[in-house]
Amino acid sequence: MRKIFLLVLLISFFKGLSQNRPLLYNVDDLPQALLQNPGARIDFTRHIGVPFFSQIHLFAGSSGVTAYDVFADNDGDVNDRVRNIMRDITSGDFFSVNEQLEVLSLGWKMSDRLYFSTGIYQELDIFAYFPKDPAVLAFEGNASYIGQDFRFSDVNFAGEVLTVYHAGLNYKVDNQLTVGGRFKLYSGIFNAESTSNEGVFRTVETPGGPNFYRHEVSGLNVRVNTSGYASLKEEEGMTVDKAVAELLSRSFFGQNVGLGVDLGFNYRVTEQFSVNAAIQDLGLMFHQKDVENYNYFGSFQTDGLEPLFPELDENEATIPYWDVFEEKLDQNLQDETTNNTYTTWRPLKFNASFQFGTGKSILPCDYLISKKPRFMNLFGMIFSGVNRPKGPTYGVTAYYDRKVTDNFRFRVAYGADEYTLTKFGLMMSTRLKNFNFYLAANDIIGYTNLAKANTASLQLGLQFIFKDL
Repeated sequence: MRKIFLLVLLISFFKGLSQNRPLLYNVDDLPQALLQNPGARIDFTRHIGVPFFSQIHLFAGSSGVTAYDVFADNDGDVNDRVRNIMRDITSGDFFSVNEQLEVLSLGWKMSDRLYFSTGIYQELDIFAYFPKDPAVLAFEGNASYIGQDFRFSDVNFAGEVLTVYHAGLNYKVDNQLTVGGRFKLYSGIFNAESTSNEGVFRTVETPGGPNFYRHEVSGLNVRVNTSGYASLKEEEGMTVDKAVAELLSRSFFGQNVGLGVDLGFNYRVTEQFSVNAAIQDLGLMFHQKDVENYNYFGSFQTDGLEPLFPELDENEATIPYWDVFEEKLDQNLQDETTNNTYTTWRPLKFNASFQFGTGKSILPCDYLISKKPRFMNLFGMIFSGVNRPKGPTYGVTAYYDRKVTDNFRFRVAYGADEYTLTKFGLMMSTRLKNFNFYLAANDIIGYTNLAKANTASLQLGLQFIFKDL
């Protein structure tokens, strides 16, 4: 029954997976594997990270365009390049930036089966879909798009900066199954999101009407929520440097809070073959302080100005056509600023994988070998993802992991996701006595020319890892 349950859980994860951080997933001698799967199998008994340096993660990606596409050094006109890009890119393409800095990380084995880990990390996450219709309207106008709708729903973005306090337990049920969970307390520093917008703009021909065309805005309902921004905007003399300093001052105790959990397992089907899966950041942020919302709503249509030319004496003023038009526009298309609290889901992350080991190691000095067989060669595939406002993004990674010695290992990986189909990655981890250093870089081909790269990802860290008490 337990095997059936685990298999169903694993298959359910396959349905909603996307790109994540595959180079450290399943690396059983790095504590960072517990951040991605609290139920991962591990082979250390204690760890403590070098403050602010145990994990530094940087990622930036674009699914539809690169910097080279816009700023290529050739004879073409930049406006033509932008026009071509806007024709090819869709409202489903997106841009993403993620940064994570581990402030504190430590853990220790509480019993033969139970490992406790805790820490603090700061995270920045920005995700925006390309607002195609508003961008085309702003760049090209409506002359070539008579009768077509420009959708305001294309405006869809979310961004946040927060600090995460976490504590987790990793429990070895038996020689086959390991499970784990992690509780998280989120401390919000800054948030801005606009994800459920409505309304269209269109221009239609009106034969026999008062004008050749009618312009219509219907069902407009655009909302931008912010927290941690109003106080920066309203403070007199605020500069970029002061704003950054203020945000840094909130790093440990932000104004808004949230709760979340991570859950995961690892199941060794045979001595050589294992499957595992995990979810991260199943949680909510409650934005209640320093909140400001910007709302734009209404419907309006116009056939344009209809100027009259009556005879006027010297004491009569001309009709203020533009003022009248602007007044009607303001009456029908309204904007308001409110301070209503709101709640956001954290971007839920998924990971699932299977792994096969060969080349069993026999190390008499390794007291864990009887509990967890060690294989020098590991072959695996990871399905990973992040849930986003329009649905999850997807990715898959195949890897070869080689434990060269007890103190050095490397991983080479090939992945495909919605950013690129040629994502080569490399990870190495080395240990001098108990001091560990690791470095992981994904999409290595893109590093040869960052301007042409769709993604760039880098992880590195310094920490102390102990294998015995």
